[in-house]
Amino acid sequence: MIRITILGGGRWGTALGLLLSKKGFDLVFFERNPSVVDALRGGRDPYWGLEFSKKPMATNILDEAIEFSDLLLIALPTQAVREVLERSGLKGKIVVSASKGLEIRTYKRVSQIVKEVCKDCKVLALSGPSFAEEVAKGLPCAVVLAGEEVEVLREVKKLFHSETFRVYLSDDIVGVELGGALKNIIAIACGISDGLGFGDNARASLITRGLAEMIRVGSSLGGRRETFYGLSGLGDLVLTSTSSKSRNRTFGFLIGQGISSEEAQARIGQVVEGKETVKAVKKLTQELNLYAPISWAVHRVVVEGHSPKAVAQELLLRPPQREFESP
Repeated sequence: MIRITILGGGRWGTALGLLLSKKGFDLVFFERNPSVVDALRGGRDPYWGLEFSKKPMATNILDEAIEFSDLLLIALPTQAVREVLERSGLKGKIVVSASKGLEIRTYKRVSQIVKEVCKDCKVLALSGPSFAEEVAKGLPCAVVLAGEEVEVLREVKKLFHSETFRVYLSDDIVGVELGGALKNIIAIACGISDGLGFGDNARASLITRGLAEMIRVGSSLGGRRETFYGLSGLGDLVLTSTSSKSRNRTFGFLIGQGISSEEAQARIGQVVEGKETVKAVKKLTQELNLYAPISWAVHRVVVEGHSPKAVAQELLLRPPQREFESP
């Protein structure tokens, strides 16, 4: 029976662990929080009170977790990935990234970070519209698994795929990762709009123009346009931009209601990936001369502290553009 190491015992890592546990795999979690480690060792998740079908192991010792298996599942905040992996002595593993974001300092995707740390690792990315709680409870969803080697993709798909967790395959790991990262910024924008009371029409417009921005930026960075119309792009964008369960939308909503970025983060009490990713996207798009008005507006509000209403007004007063770029 295959053994799997999960780096990160947060909600998403735990949800995927519950899924894999149902399939009978031996699991070990690496997690720094002692109370989470204790809960996982007891066979119950610390967030929703669900029992693992097969009791996992859990440790706060990284080397123990890494040595446990040949397959690593990364469910860490993106900004923590490099620091953890550089301490791991990682070699020759299959690594599946379930983290969504860009590293602020380097603008790199998680798969790029993994390849820098471990050149002989085979890296895949798992993404799509999938709230942790619903996955944990076995509610149906569909995701996409991306990588470069077809046989590895097919083998790893078998580990995750089930009647409630449908896994589609893609060889566009760049597009899949960028879709998962960029949609969080648009979700914050939609939350701000909702918090300001702009209504359903404005949200639909933001989602549509946000998708156009994701395609413009993502395809310029090497992703395929069609990937952004799939599960890791449009699918995840719609989910994250419209649901009250979305951390990124909720973060934006609180800001739209006049709460500071710092206070909004404190109220949520979990990592808001879009808050960090927007810093990387602002620098990257300016360096590459890419047009990203929604991302820039989110940056002005979230990072620079400008008034949400004033920034929204500036966004609305921009000169009209063609809806679609000329071929």
